[in-house]
Amino acid sequence: MNINERRDAGAEAVLVIIPTYNEADNVAAIVSRVRASVPRAHVLVADDNSPDGTGKIADELADSDDRVHVLHRAGKEGLGAAYLAGFAWGIERGYDVLVEMDADGSHQPEELPRLLDALDGGADLVLGSRWVPGGKVVNWPRSREFLSRGGSLYSRTLLGVPIKDVTGGYRAFRRRTLEGLGMDRVASQGYCFQVDLAWRTVKAGFKVVEVPITFVERERGDSKMSRAIVVEALWRVTAWGVGHRLGRLLPRR
Repeated sequence: MNINERRDAGAEAVLVIIPTYNEADNVAAIVSRVRASVPRAHVLVADDNSPDGTGKIADELADSDDRVHVLHRAGKEGLGAAYLAGFAWGIERGYDVLVEMDADGSHQPEELPRLLDALDGGADLVLGSRWVPGGKVVNWPRSREFLSRGGSLYSRTLLGVPIKDVTGGYRAFRRRTLEGLGMDRVASQGYCFQVDLAWRTVKAGFKVVEVPITFVERERGDSKMSRAIVVEALWRVTAWGVGHRLGRLLPRR
């Protein structure tokens, strides 16, 4: 059933975007879990020319399932750029709901129906949250939890964003929400990309809902978290926050 046929049947067209770089050990399993959890959903693997053959595995998955698609990108440009490319791909093809999901299994596809249910309940953006009641993390070192909680607290305080898990990356957007965010002006990456989109969503007046998730640390492959990502997030959020507060204090001309 194509997108228009699903709309005629009363079902929204859902696209789950999974950015990959060297996820050969994980990509087949995560795509299979998404397809089993939400059979009507389509999956887009946005691969940054992984040298470990992730893109080839994704192509094989797409060859055997017409609801799996692959976007081959020229090289490693960061999480934010991969999601922006995936959003553009999905919007161009008319999907109603676009989902962010990690390739490593830390975002459990089995919890996706709850995010989609919250969209059906009237939300414009649904965040899978580790830091609301019922949310939790599994197998994380204290340092990672401190970094995540601290990053969300810092961003929430500085930007005035009423979101507990503002750095989280398990998200479901309505297409109209993304279309209203000025995506052509987004240049941030990593943690910072997630903060940027959440802040833009709140400022634009869209309804944001958090639902609890269990975040599971990856078992295979290497984390993409780096010192550079943390530093970028810190200075960008600080700059945004200072500019935001000055804008509220200074008189408008």
